[in-house]
Amino acid sequence: MAAEANSSDSCSSNLNIIVQNNPSDSQLSELGIKSWPKWGCSPGKYLLKFDAQETCYLVRGKVKVYSKNTSQVVEFGAGDLVVIPKGLSCTWDVSVAVDKHYKFDA
Repeated sequence: MAAEANSSDSCSSNLNIIVQNNPSDSQLSELGIKSWPKWGCSPGKYLLKFDAQETCYLVRGKVKVYSKNTSQVVEFGAGDLVVIPKGLSCTWDVSVAVDKHYKFDA
């Protein structure tokens, strides 16, 4: 498996969550977000492990993600486009119920 080098990485882990705030309608349309499956959850804490990279767009909600193997905490919410790396184990602390469109990359 090859890993992409990223000069902006500040730590040795490549398991960083990428959050894009308020992507344009044209970008969302180009990605085909509305054709992606939907998933939702109520407020609470969820232990998750991502066996594939996930790209998701939050229609509503607010989440703090605590990475299991680092001290990284990432927050995102409604209107954010988020890329979650393959292999990440984390806890989702959902303060506002989530509705999202998502897709997994092979």
